[in-house]
Amino acid sequence: MLISLLVPIAAFQEVNVDLVSIQLQKQKSHQAATILKGVLFLLPCRIRFRPRMLRDVSMLDTRTKILGTEISFPVGIAPTGFHQLAWPDGEKSTARAAKAMGTCYIASTYSTCSLEEIAAAAPGGFRWFQLYIHRNRAVSRQLVQQAEALGFQGLVLTADLPYTGKRRNDVRNGFRLPPHMKLKNLEGAFEVSSPLLFLLDPSVTWDDIYWLRSLTHLPIVIKGILTKEDAELAVRHGVQGIIVSNHGGRQLDGAPATVSEKMDHSSGTKSGNRSYCQCSW
Repeated sequence: MLISLLVPIAAFQEVNVDLVSIQLQKQKSHQAATILKGVLFLLPCRIRFRPRMLRDVSMLDTRTKILGTEISFPVGIAPTGFHQLAWPDGEKSTARAAKAMGTCYIASTYSTCSLEEIAAAAPGGFRWFQLYIHRNRAVSRQLVQQAEALGFQGLVLTADLPYTGKRRNDVRNGFRLPPHMKLKNLEGAFEVSSPLLFLLDPSVTWDDIYWLRSLTHLPIVIKGILTKEDAELAVRHGVQGIIVSNHGGRQLDGAPATVSEKMDHSSGTKSGNRSYCQCSW
């Protein structure tokens, strides 16, 4: 089963958004080689539909299930931070939209709305929580337990960001959140001046999956898998799913196109675990 987890791409022509924020949304890592691979792979000569004929299509049904929960169509919303840069209500609006469409929204650790605000904005919505493991493990533990208590139905561990990639637009623009915006989930947890680079724990390994499992009953999904070998390791460590992702081309430049790796994984694991694909250029 393929679920395309699409990173939101704002129609900035309709919204009063400054140029720095637009460049953040379009950000890529280093020389953008990974972004280019993704675009080229989707050209007609590389990937095509194979239509089958004489099938009964009088009743069309796009519904499917993701870890046992039904969604209205096989597209969800991948985790991204700083939604208030694009819209005043930020992640609250994203949660409402996902609920209205009957699909899954993965809320980011680096949201500009708190987990409580997101949950209250769309009660009963289908949502997961995306986690970065920080050097201060107590902060990560608190976020996991808070998400479960608020009714989030899954935990997504981002595995491909032990250090942040070289994002030239951010460096050139000296990007910082505007003073009125906060990383609500981390308020008071760290020194305000601490760059995200120094908050993340670069020592995270597969053994930390067991630590996460000790904190929560939520299903665990690993985001950032790009090889069959790591997909098999995820299965062996008891996770319930993986998201095949190159972090939207914003992390390791030169990594393969996500969709090409999803096709490689399609026949890779046979344990019932699910593989989902994030396409985000």
